[in-house]
Amino acid sequence: MKISSLIVSTVLLAGLASVAAAQAQTTLEKIEANNKITVSYREASVPFSYLIGSKKAIGFSVDLSEAIIDDVRKVLKKPNLEVGLMPVTSQNRIPLLVNGTYDLECGSTTNNTARGKDVTFSINIFYTGTRLLVKKSSGIRDYADLAKKTVASTTGTTNAQVIRKYNADNNLDMQLVLGKDHDNSLLLVESDRAEAFAMDDILLFGLLANSKNPAALQVVGESLQVEPYACMLRKDDPAFKKLVDGTITRLIKSGEFTKMYIKWFESPLAPKGINLGLPMSEQLKVNLKELSDKPAM
Repeated sequence: MKISSLIVSTVLLAGLASVAAAQAQTTLEKIEANNKITVSYREASVPFSYLIGSKKAIGFSVDLSEAIIDDVRKVLKKPNLEVGLMPVTSQNRIPLLVNGTYDLECGSTTNNTARGKDVTFSINIFYTGTRLLVKKSSGIRDYADLAKKTVASTTGTTNAQVIRKYNADNNLDMQLVLGKDHDNSLLLVESDRAEAFAMDDILLFGLLANSKNPAALQVVGESLQVEPYACMLRKDDPAFKKLVDGTITRLIKSGEFTKMYIKWFESPLAPKGINLGLPMSEQLKVNLKELSDKPAM
């Protein structure tokens, strides 16, 4: 073997050993050893996790993350625990969690059985379904109107899979284009490069509220399916799941969860002060009592 090849092999083996060692640690052990927890945020998942200005992320899921971080501080007795913030996309959020780059994702991620093979989910925190964001002038009112049209969704989302299957099942001959994140997918509609954007209805309402011209857009169509959102953590880590679920349970039983819901779904939102006016769904009301982490199929 050449010396250069030997060096490369040694570096690769060292890297693999490092990854294996990181994976052998539980999340709480990793956080304690590094005196740091790294949490993710989304740049355009209004009102769950989104940027206001160029850097600060705010939202319902951000508030949940901060409550979980406070409980981590208490459990580890580290009041000065460092917090790292990492932006993620629909496409990279799971691999970056699995490989230990960050420790917790509370965003707008659907809890389903396919993802459950790679990660673990908390108690469900919201329920939503795929609908369509269109220009009012488009004439599109339901899925049948999408025949031979260009439809946007976001890379790495369940919505892209849902609309692709609906297209095949109904022979609509749509052309599906994928944005790298929700803002990018919205832009495809605003710039007439797509006639509709298929996404979770709550995210569409949030994007509409903060769009350049909200009066020109509308959300149409019935929900194709109902899916739960949940916080996401690494698999096979019961201690960290117990902590995360414990935080959510505490917030629910104390009434803080409902106050947070009203703040983000039934009150004016930054930066434009638009109120989504979205009361809690029956599915979520039931889960505040059941505290279930049951996935969508």
